[in-house]
Amino acid sequence: MSEAAHVPFSETKAPESAERLHRGALGLIDISASTMANIGPAYSFYFGFAGIVLFAGLASPLVVLVAAVAIALLGNTLSEFSRAHPSTGGFITFVGKTFGGTSAVTTALLCGAGYIIAIAGVMVISGGFLSIMLQFYFNVSIPWIIFSAVFTAGAMVMMFRGVAVSTRLAGFFFAFELTVLLVVSIAVLIKNGGHLSAVPFQPSHLTNHFHGLALAFPLAVYLFIGWENSAALAEETTNPRRNVPRAVFLSIALMAFTYLLLAYATVTGFHYNATALTVPLVPFIAVAHSVAAWLAFIAYLAGLTSTLGVLIAAVNSQCRLIFNAGREGLLPSWIGRVHPVRRTPVNAIIAFVGIAGAITLGWALGHWIGGHSNGLDALNFFFEASTMGTILILFVYLAANVALPFYYRKYRPAEFNPVKHIVLPALGVVAIAVPIYYLFRPSPPIQPYNWFPWVAVGLVVVFILYSIWLVRRDPGLGDRVGSIIADE
Repeated sequence: MSEAAHVPFSETKAPESAERLHRGALGLIDISASTMANIGPAYSFYFGFAGIVLFAGLASPLVVLVAAVAIALLGNTLSEFSRAHPSTGGFITFVGKTFGGTSAVTTALLCGAGYIIAIAGVMVISGGFLSIMLQFYFNVSIPWIIFSAVFTAGAMVMMFRGVAVSTRLAGFFFAFELTVLLVVSIAVLIKNGGHLSAVPFQPSHLTNHFHGLALAFPLAVYLFIGWENSAALAEETTNPRRNVPRAVFLSIALMAFTYLLLAYATVTGFHYNATALTVPLVPFIAVAHSVAAWLAFIAYLAGLTSTLGVLIAAVNSQCRLIFNAGREGLLPSWIGRVHPVRRTPVNAIIAFVGIAGAITLGWALGHWIGGHSNGLDALNFFFEASTMGTILILFVYLAANVALPFYYRKYRPAEFNPVKHIVLPALGVVAIAVPIYYLFRPSPPIQPYNWFPWVAVGLVVVFILYSIWLVRRDPGLGDRVGSIIADE
C-alpha cells in the first residue's frame, strides 16, 4: 500500500474544481536547489552577518550555530508533517489541520505578513547591492530604487513563465554563489591559519550576553529563511512525501555548514577584533579584499546573483502559501487562481510583490515624516524588514512545533514516535522561545528594534480576532484546511 493511501478517511478532500499547480514539474534536485537559492547564502550572509556582528560582537558565529540548531529541530517538524500530509500550504495547513480554522487563518496571515515584509527587504537590497557595487568600483551613485524596480519586474516575468524555468535559473545562480563563497572562505582560512582559535564560539565574547544573542537571533534565523521552500513546492514535486523531507534536511545541513564556515572565516580574517568587524558594510567582502582584489570582485558578483536568485526563489515558494490559502478560502479567493496555460499562481505573485512594494513605500514615508530621511538606505531597510518579518515567522515556527504531537496523536496514532513527535519539537520550542523572551527585554533598547516584538504581538492579536470573525462567518472553513493534498 502506498504512503498516500494512509491519509485518514476523516480528512476532507479537495473539490474537483480546485485550481491545481503543474504537478510533477520538479524533482529532488530542483526543489533542493530552489530551497538553497531561496536561502541565498551570499545575499543573506553579506548583510545579515553585519547586523549579527553589530548586536552580538565577536561571538557572532555562536549565534549562527544556535540558529542552525533551532532550524534543524524545525526541519524535523516540517519533514514529519510533509511525510504525512504534503501540502503547498506548508505550516498554514499543518497548524490549521491540527487546531482548526481559526489557527489556520491566523497562521496564514502571520506567514503572509512575515514573508512579505521579509521579501520587501530582498527587493530593496537587490537594487541596493548593485548600487553599492557601482559606488565602490566606479564611484557612480545611482539610486537603489531604480535597480530594485528593474530586478523585481524581471523576476516576476520569469516566475510568470513557469515554475521549472524560474526554479532552474535560481538554482544556477545558487551554484555560482556557493562556489565563490567556499573558495573565498578557504583562502581566508589558509592565509590566517597561524592564529585559528575557538574564541568566536565562546559565550563570554557575546556583546551584552543573552541580550546580545536575542537581538542577533532573528537576523541569524533570517540567514536560513527559505529552508521551508520545498514544502511549498510539494504539489509540483514528484513523490513529495519522500523528496520534500530529503530536500529539507539536505538544505539545512549544507547551509549550516556553509554559514558556520563563512562566519568563522570572517571573524578570523579580522583577527578577532570586534570593533573592526563593525566598520565595513559587508565584512565578508572586506576580508576577501584583504586576501586578493580579484576575490573581492567575484564575491561582489556572487552577492548580486544571490540577491536575484533569492528574489525569484523566495517569491516563487512563499507566494504559493498565500495562493493555497486563497483557494482554500482562508484569504480572498482571487489569490487562489492560476494561469490557465502555465499553471502558475499569477495573482498570488502580483499580490505578494505589490504588498511588499507598498510596505517599502510606507517605510520610506515613515522616515521622511519622522525626520529621519538619512536612514533611507537599502542596508538600513534590510536590517529592519528582515528583523520584523522574521519575528512574525518565529511565531509560526513555534505554533508548528506545538502542533506536531497533537497532529500525530489525532490523525496517525499508530505512527506516533515520542522522540520525533514530542522531544524534538519541544527542544525546537525552547530554542526559539528563549531568544524571543529576551527580545522583549532588550538591553540596551535600540530603536526601532525594541518595539518590533510588541508590534508582532499586536498583529497576532488582530489576526486572531479577524480569524474568529471569519470562521464564525464561514463555519465550513476549518474543514477545507488541508483538503488539497499534493500527491492526490
